[in-house]
Amino acid sequence: MINKSALYSDGTKDYRVPPEPEEFEAVKVRLRTEKGDLKVNINLATEAKEIEAVKMEKVAGDEYFDYYESTIHLTDVPVRYYFEISDAAGTCYYNKAGGVDRLQDKFHFNLTPGFHTPDWAKGAVIYQIYVDRFYNGDTTNDVEDREYFYVGDYTRKVEDWYQYPAAVGIREFYGGDLAGVIKKLDYLSGLGVEVLYLNPIFVSPSNHKYDTQDYDYVDPHFGIIEEDCEETMPEGVYDNRKAYRYKKRVTSLVNLNKSNELFAKLVEIAHERGMKVILDGVFNHCGSFHKWLDREGIYEGEEGFQVGAYWEEESPYKDYFNFQEKSWPENRSYDGWWGHETLPKLNYEGSEKLYEEILKIGAKWVSPPYNCDGWRLDVAADLGLSRGFNHKFWKDFRRVVKEANTEAVVLAEHYGDSREWLLGDEWDTVMNYDAFMEPLTWFLTGMEKHSDSYEETLYNSGTAFEGLMKNAMASFQMPSLLTAMNELSNHDHSRFLTRTNKKVGRTATMGPKAAEAGINKGVFREAVTVQMTWPGAPTVYYGDEAGLCGFTDPDNRRSYPWGREDMDLIQFHRDIIHIHKSYEALRIGSHLMLHAGYGYLCYGRFDKQDKFIIALNNTEAPMEVRIDAWRIGIKDTDTLSRMILTTREGHSNDSEMYYTDGGILNLYLPPVSSLIIKNFVERESKKTIEM
Repeated sequence: MINKSALYSDGTKDYRVPPEPEEFEAVKVRLRTEKGDLKVNINLATEAKEIEAVKMEKVAGDEYFDYYESTIHLTDVPVRYYFEISDAAGTCYYNKAGGVDRLQDKFHFNLTPGFHTPDWAKGAVIYQIYVDRFYNGDTTNDVEDREYFYVGDYTRKVEDWYQYPAAVGIREFYGGDLAGVIKKLDYLSGLGVEVLYLNPIFVSPSNHKYDTQDYDYVDPHFGIIEEDCEETMPEGVYDNRKAYRYKKRVTSLVNLNKSNELFAKLVEIAHERGMKVILDGVFNHCGSFHKWLDREGIYEGEEGFQVGAYWEEESPYKDYFNFQEKSWPENRSYDGWWGHETLPKLNYEGSEKLYEEILKIGAKWVSPPYNCDGWRLDVAADLGLSRGFNHKFWKDFRRVVKEANTEAVVLAEHYGDSREWLLGDEWDTVMNYDAFMEPLTWFLTGMEKHSDSYEETLYNSGTAFEGLMKNAMASFQMPSLLTAMNELSNHDHSRFLTRTNKKVGRTATMGPKAAEAGINKGVFREAVTVQMTWPGAPTVYYGDEAGLCGFTDPDNRRSYPWGREDMDLIQFHRDIIHIHKSYEALRIGSHLMLHAGYGYLCYGRFDKQDKFIIALNNTEAPMEVRIDAWRIGIKDTDTLSRMILTTREGHSNDSEMYYTDGGILNLYLPPVSSLIIKNFVERESKKTIEM
């Protein structure tokens, strides 16, 4: 009888050599089996070719396993494959679902010749910054009270940095800026951050800036504002279309150019520290303030700017937007994203010039003098009016960005199955909702990611967690999985720490203090343990590491609590980030679920050298568990050491030694705890495959 628990393969460097092969290259593919006499085939298929069986040869073995290998001679088309294993008792298969008796196509391994994601992005520690709320490094660029009129009211300058965001908080400004990010690089470097992901920084009237006004320039309120632009309109003539102070500040080429220079300086300093910088690209829609539409008349009469599409049918930008038939000039109605007039949808199908403009923007910011390291793409699947056109655009976008900067990452926001965009010629990867944030949140808290509902059947269900993860992870090729943005929180969803209180609601109905009541830091530590050991790029939303709470948007956009931080949580993040960064196995190694039960998860991360066991107890009672440590190659001769333990009270880096018996590790888990255990490295047997 074939031992299915012994079977293993994936797309990492230990089981595919090279892991990201070029077109027409030969690639070695490996499968691990139990020891014994087996017949093993790798079954290959392409879109144009049915399954072809290729025999695999046994090339090495060790105490527990045999290793089989075969060479695939690639062409320029993607390959799907799975393994067929037979002995005298029967046949089974191995694919992304594990050892199975029946095959499903969606679990086949995928290999796209020539598909590469940047090595620096694989397993990288990312830090997401909502700039207005991070740190005010330059008070001279602050948005002032009543500086301009935006979506029904005037702007407001928040004087109390620690004030809760308003329930509708789009026009209140705290003063965070790029100078603030620069001043806090020491802190971020000390935390262990490797990549900065900045929410939108381009010119925009909102604090969130997802309604872009000008893709060519950094907003001076985040950048530089010269004193000679502090001119205001005479009293009594200030209105929506004549916001003179605002016009002078954000349309002044002096301010715009100096702000771009400051961003270039930020990137340069970050690069000197070994950090990368990713920008947020909002290309599905822009803002009604955008110079191309200019519904509010901000650019009227401004030197160097042409008339916006809202004002003249002869505007050079008229085809950039889809105006309704017979709407001109009476009501000038145009398509808005989800019907929002302030978010006009860009009409790529109607304007080849617009198409080229955005491609130029994509290349511009990853090129000198800015040298940004990639893009996070907002609502990327919504761009265009058809799925076919959407794919065409992202293929072209990827091409121009990679031509400008071969090491730039193209990372998309997407909910649901993303495999059609992850075939190697569009996105590199995605924000990992389906194969990280959602399953982990359901398991640890039972909460929906906005805190809008609670699901008892998913809370503490290890079976549901394993099933959800297995299905969602099947959508990824390995280059995409290892670079996927693994977040616990972000600017669109409630803070994870707030989800631990299991309160269903939002700040408008519950009030902001409810987001802080009854939180469970022990559960949060469990989540961070998974975040730092699961395949992908762990992404910390600013302030999570300091204990920041908040319901969903806008309450999740509270200011960073400088001077009021939870220093124990910050130290915990420093310690566990250090563990993550210290071992290739945790950045680009293999992954295997070992056990999943009620309130209990255990999995391994491993490569040829290092073997990690990660275990969680999310119940209020202690737990004793038996772990099949042999499945990730841990031997009875190995000494195991605990690297970190988290509990309800805190975390400990004190070491504790463990040993296996017959390949089984018996482990005690305190209530609401997580731990990471690692083997002491011993020299591998000469019989072991050279990997």
